[in-house]
Amino acid sequence: MITQIKGRLVEKNPTYVVVDCNGLGYLLHISLNTFSALPTDENVLLYTHLSIREDAHTLFGFINKVEREVFKLLISVSGVGPSIARTMLSSMTAEEVQQAIASENVSLIQSVKGIGAKTAQRVIIDLKQKILKTFDIDEVSVVENNTNKEEALSALEVLGFARKQAGKVINDILKELPSASVEELIKKALKNL
Repeated sequence: MITQIKGRLVEKNPTYVVVDCNGLGYLLHISLNTFSALPTDENVLLYTHLSIREDAHTLFGFINKVEREVFKLLISVSGVGPSIARTMLSSMTAEEVQQAIASENVSLIQSVKGIGAKTAQRVIIDLKQKILKTFDIDEVSVVENNTNKEEALSALEVLGFARKQAGKVINDILKELPSASVEELIKKALKNL
């Protein structure tokens, strides 16, 4: 099993890259998130997953291990193949996919091209517990960035707001915007307090 490839980036497209590893060029299918996160220099390290079917051996590349793990979980669901999983990871980040599954957001999962209502529900049923356990996500607050949350809470306390009330507002913001910066959290919280 090929688990990672480190080499020189020879070709870069939104759907695939070619990495030269000691004279051997590997074609890796990638998501748009991986494409946008690729370094500007030629040296690259991509984590991989080899999909083997009777008619094709396809190598998928990921910018980090979390994206690869989410991809593996998605393709374990009946009705979700590698191309649909890659499409899902192109339209949402790995963290957004985790949050959508953990919060049982059927409409968000269903918004991905190729996924119907039944498949979206199957993804949630099959993966919710695995996502919560594997990525240690708190089911109540789904996903939260503890350092940003704590800094925002401290700032709001200094401004005179009660910690408990500010905490509830920040948790609501983090459910909608899990990757919100400290500044975004404070600005949005001030509008809601």
